[in-house]
Formats: sequence, structure tokens, C-alpha cells
Amino acid sequence: MVPKLPALLLGGCVIILLFGPPGCGKGTQAEFISSRFGIPAISTGEVFRAECKAGTELGKMACSIFSKGGLVGDDIVNPIIARRISRPDCASGFLLDGYPRTLPQAHFLDRILNQGVMSIHLDVPFSMIVERITARRQCPKCSHIYNLLFQPPKTKDTCDFDGATLTTREDDREEVIWQRLKAYEEMTGPVIAHYSQSSYYKIDGTASPARVSSQIERVLESCAVPTLR
Repeated sequence: MVPKLPALLLGGCVIILLFGPPGCGKGTQAEFISSRFGIPAISTGEVFRAECKAGTELGKMACSIFSKGGLVGDDIVNPIIARRISRPDCASGFLLDGYPRTLPQAHFLDRILNQGVMSIHLDVPFSMIVERITARRQCPKCSHIYNLLFQPPKTKDTCDFDGATLTTREDDREEVIWQRLKAYEEMTGPVIAHYSQSSYYKIDGTASPARVSSQIERVLESCAVPTLR
């Protein structure tokens, strides 16, 4: 059952959808927007983990599918997201990172919100994404992540904290990254086109995180998005 959304949310609050390919820096910018404008940043991964930890019926179903390596269908994703954005902390607005991923999800969100949204698209060429992600290294002991391009270890291939030899994660291999980017383009491309009809802003995601944040801040301030805290 889809929760009933708060009256204030239906009355017109700040709702931001953040789009961008894997490795474009969405997580960093979601944190910035949340802190700067006082709205919760909601990612599908965090919502799923919370539902699984809480042991809800939907959470148990999602965990069961995850444990088998499957993809959670819209019949589970949609009500989980709807329940999350119906909470009091979302009454004045929220940001969604990683949802909607497909057109059916976008149509579902449109129906339950009954209002317009702002879409921010972090645009980064796929070739640069591949370069960024293949440069990632992780410590097998403490799990600290480095990037050979932006945040290299002090000593080559060695963790700064425990001296362990850094490794490359399986999903950071080039062929795997291209597969993920292709899947992203096929699924999310139509969603971006759907929301590009109004209140859509493409941001140059190739700049430094600070410069990307400044671009986003200018866009939101020009649209008179209030700071809520």
C-alpha cells in the first residue's frame, strides 16, 4: 500500500531529482545540496538498507532478492520510496538520488507527488567516468578508498594507514564499468528526457567537486529555493 503523502508536500515544496552516471560525483553533490538547503538527501541504497535493517515486509523481500543477486522490481521499489518521502522530515522538501531509474518509476512518482520537480543532471562524458573509476584503489584491511588521479596514496600501491597493498575492486574493471554505463544510458536516458521538458538543469560535472557545487548553488538560488535550516 502506498502511503498518503503530507498535505504540505502535495502543496508544493522543494523536490530535487539528481541524475548522473555512476562515478560522476552524485553522492558528494547530494550531501552538499542537503546541507546547503536543509532538505534530506535520499538514495535508494540507503533506503533499502534501512528497510532491511528494520525487518519490514518490503525490506525482507528486498533482502531476499539482493541475497540472490537479483534486481528489485518496481512493485517493491516504488512503495519503499513512497513511504520514505511521506515521513515528516520530507514535508518541506527532499532530494532523490538514484530514483527514478526507469520511465514507469518516473510516472509513479509524478502521480504520487502531483506537482513539478527540479531536475539536476551532472553531465560527464563516459570516457572520463571510465578513467575516474579505473583509477580507484581500495585497502583490503581498512576499506579506505583512494583515487590515483585525485587522491593517491603517499606511497605507490600502499595504504597510508596500515601499509596494506591496495587492490582494484572487481566492479572497477573497465569492461564492467562500460556495461554499467550502457545499462544506465538505456534505463535512465528516457527518464532524463521525460524530466527535461521543464525545470531541468544540466551541470558540467567534469569540474572539481567545489566548482560543481557552486554551479548547482547558483541554479538553485536563481530558482529561489529557500534554505530551510
